[in-house]
Amino acid sequence: MWAVTALALLLGIGWRLFDDWVADTELPLTLAETSLEVMDREDRLLRVYPVGDGIWRMALQLDQVDPRFTEMLIAYEDRRFWSHPGVDVLALLRAGGQALWHGRVVSGGSTLTMQLARLLEDGSTGRWSGKLRQIRVALALERRLSKAEILRLYLTHAPYGGNIEGLRAASYVWLGKEPRRLTAAEAALLVALPQSPESRRPDRAPEAARQARAQVLSRMVADGVLDSESAEIATKARLPRQMAAMPRLAPHLADRALSVNPGARRLSLTVQADLQQRMEQLVQAAARRSGARLSAALMVVDHQSGEVLASVGSPGYADQGRQGFVDMTQALRSPGSTLKPLVYGLAFDRGLVHPETLIHDGPVDFDGYAPQNFDGVFRGDLRVREALQLSLNIPVVKLTRELGAAHVMAALRRGGADPRLPGGKPGLAISLGGLGTSLQDLVQIYTGLAAGGQGPALRVLRGASQQDRPRMISDVAAWQLGDVLRGLAPPPGARAGVLAYKTGTSYGHRDAWALGWDGRHVIGVWMGRADGTPVPGAFGGDLAAPVLFEAFGLLKPDFDALPPPPAATLILSAAELPAPLRRFRARDAVFEPAENAPQMLFPPNGARLALEGGGLPVKLRGGTAPFVVLADGKPVLQGQQAREFEIPSPGLGFSDLVVLDAAGRSARAAIEID
Repeated sequence: MWAVTALALLLGIGWRLFDDWVADTELPLTLAETSLEVMDREDRLLRVYPVGDGIWRMALQLDQVDPRFTEMLIAYEDRRFWSHPGVDVLALLRAGGQALWHGRVVSGGSTLTMQLARLLEDGSTGRWSGKLRQIRVALALERRLSKAEILRLYLTHAPYGGNIEGLRAASYVWLGKEPRRLTAAEAALLVALPQSPESRRPDRAPEAARQARAQVLSRMVADGVLDSESAEIATKARLPRQMAAMPRLAPHLADRALSVNPGARRLSLTVQADLQQRMEQLVQAAARRSGARLSAALMVVDHQSGEVLASVGSPGYADQGRQGFVDMTQALRSPGSTLKPLVYGLAFDRGLVHPETLIHDGPVDFDGYAPQNFDGVFRGDLRVREALQLSLNIPVVKLTRELGAAHVMAALRRGGADPRLPGGKPGLAISLGGLGTSLQDLVQIYTGLAAGGQGPALRVLRGASQQDRPRMISDVAAWQLGDVLRGLAPPPGARAGVLAYKTGTSYGHRDAWALGWDGRHVIGVWMGRADGTPVPGAFGGDLAAPVLFEAFGLLKPDFDALPPPPAATLILSAAELPAPLRRFRARDAVFEPAENAPQMLFPPNGARLALEGGGLPVKLRGGTAPFVVLADGKPVLQGQQAREFEIPSPGLGFSDLVVLDAAGRSARAAIEID
């Protein structure tokens, strides 16, 4: 009797010591770093970042895993996982007996919990001391964590070849998808790989991978997890030939979101993944067509909500030749003519002009600033509508002068732009692109125009509240702009009248722009070189506009209709307009030359000429013949009918030339002859 008591006492003491030994186990860290994930608006992966040591290790929850995979994993690796305390004694005894019988290791006795212990400590599997440590850690893990948590941790850390850890990362690189839905062949491969991740890699050892997969499938049939027909089909399935790249959609946008949310482990953007991918492919194709060094950028925005649906910063994030690492949606560039619609909208609101108002396109000089049209041609009187559609420079500069450059700058800032002035003070050239702004800022401005003069602020993070920008122009002026800009001729093959859009080309052909909107969306396109060097022959209408229309075609099957005019809109012909709106006249028009007065195109005022003994050529525009020419107050030619002629040289030094027409109107130029 005493012997039984002594044995029980010894067992009790042993158990207490064993229990204390397990309880005192110092566990490895289970909160390993996982990759930052950037998701789209529907929780699809846009981009994933490796952890600090270059490992792809993605966070995982069990509801993200196909139940069939879990069933196959447990049946193959640890069939008593849900019941054992961390160590499967029967499996250890079986493995030990087989090793003694065969003289070598035939099967392992490690449970999933023991494998997790080894992974967390990066420990050895061959030495008895290492195995004992795994047993101790496994027993301790089972006491402190649930079975579900242990399984989740194993599926987060299991090795799958190279720098890939965890089931989700493995599923992306080997299968190109999340592990939510796996075929029997896919699941079997992912069960087999962690046992020997390097020697079974499908890209380097396809035959070993095929045999390992077949062994898993055979076991599943034997255990009743799969039927033989399904296993046979899975055995014949093609293996992946190479590791796929981890998702990297919207890389520039993801980088920016991370920079303002540095502590986040998961970011959800408003971007739509499949649309982003289509737009990235479009930008890549457009850049390839246009030249080896050309870059491009594109943004798609819902102008009703302000959500950015796609943002492409370059033709390729890793394209060194095109400096693809530079996010050209943020780069400061000259906007060319793309700000002209805002100037016209402000002028509509001020009552300076109406789309049907006549405005004169002719030579002007504003204190030494004499803008020219892009083609160097003057068109005389034309409607404001036509002036904007033709993107003429002189009419818009006239309106900028009347509005005041500071007023235009204030409207830009109200609309959400952050323009940069090279000289610090705004001048009349701002309406022709004489400032720095970004594609994102221009898209923000056009979002306001498209939304009726007051639009939402752009946003890229899901869940961020919508905030409206202050009003730039009235809803009437915004509708008038849309009505004018929808009248632009579209690129060849594109539909007319469905898209309000504007193109722009910066000085020196450095930037080609196209921005447009329909009833729901705004798209902006920039093309040029990231280093700012000229692109000879590049025009917004030829280079960027076709990409704009193609982008709308990829966005949706048809254009959303532009809105009807607001009730207060004045829709009249030029003749029906109130008298002050029939023709644009500047505030100081009383000091300007009379209407249709002669203009001296040559010699221009302030010219310095070397005649070398010949006559002085004169070229006129406007006025009514015959003309009289005076040099220093003395007539030198009378009764002249032509507008191009020659007069005798007035002599060396400074001279004043005056031309009088039949109606008594005059033109004057001060010149110097060497």
